[in-house]
Amino acid sequence: MDLQQLRERIDALDDQLLTILNERMELVKSVGDLKRSSNSIIYRPEREKQILDRLEKRNTGLLTRPAIDAIFFEIFAVSRNLELPERISYLGPEGSFTHQAAESRFGGMSEYLVLPTIHSVFESVETGRARFGVVPIENNQEGIVVETADFLREKELTIVAEVLLPIHFTFASQSDSLKDIKRIYSKDIAFRQCGKFIGEYLEGLGIELISVDSTSKAAKMAAEEADAAAICSSISARLFGVPILFDNIEDNDQNRTRFLILSKDVVNQKSDDDKTTLIVNLPNTNRPGVLYEFLKEFNDRGINLTKIESRPLRGESAFRFWFLVEFIGHINDVPVQEIMQKYGSSHIKWLGSYVRVS
Repeated sequence: MDLQQLRERIDALDDQLLTILNERMELVKSVGDLKRSSNSIIYRPEREKQILDRLEKRNTGLLTRPAIDAIFFEIFAVSRNLELPERISYLGPEGSFTHQAAESRFGGMSEYLVLPTIHSVFESVETGRARFGVVPIENNQEGIVVETADFLREKELTIVAEVLLPIHFTFASQSDSLKDIKRIYSKDIAFRQCGKFIGEYLEGLGIELISVDSTSKAAKMAAEEADAAAICSSISARLFGVPILFDNIEDNDQNRTRFLILSKDVVNQKSDDDKTTLIVNLPNTNRPGVLYEFLKEFNDRGINLTKIESRPLRGESAFRFWFLVEFIGHINDVPVQEIMQKYGSSHIKWLGSYVRVS
């Protein structure tokens, strides 16, 4: 086939896709009517995982699993908005990596509430101003986000999903030449994570590095100054219309940030691959071996612990700690219930069981 024939074939397939997608949305609308009549939850990560796993098994073409996920997550997001539009809050500003994480699950059509602090995201979900909230919990280079961890203990919210986002930085500027750039704006952590690029490409040019509150703000400032640049996310560069001169400039291409999706009243059904998060406040923490005894409960039952993070009990004069604990499994698994019943709700707070991504 020649080029014109190929294009005509693509157009015909696009027409079929549009028809099939509209048929799917009609069914989604009927599902939404049933859910509203029974006050059921619209966002079901475990159901989405079932669909994606099934499609991967059926796939015999060129699409990879990440490509399938990207396409169908957007279809899921459009479907949810058709079933019941819901507001999602996230840690801003607009164009941040948290914004990118939120859109990766809730799509571009959702109603978003951009908030300035992690506390305000928790509060928006707690008060019902948003149905879901998206916050960062940890970066594999920088560690845990302590503010998120502390509010998980203090607030009565549930983790319904996790998002693992590759963190890529771009170098964006209105200027075409590095020699014309006088200032580079970015967040301090971004400067640290792009040190090799700065040393190799910008050494000796006399460019001033200026720390700002966010990479989104950096992109906005670079958009307004012809002799400035920003180290920022690609989404913020596109948002503020700053041309990208270099992409993926981070030192470590394995840089990942994990985000949590929070809700006030959503409880997931069990899937075939879950993770559970707990807050643990052990009794008699000054007694030797108390932490070992708790962890041994998991080992004896063959439960794989994936995280244990200690945090100080604020407001106490003594050095006492609580623990953020994560493991592979669901709260309703029999071995997990045995541990929960042994220690009781006064010592263990369940934060959520959700489809495992990381």
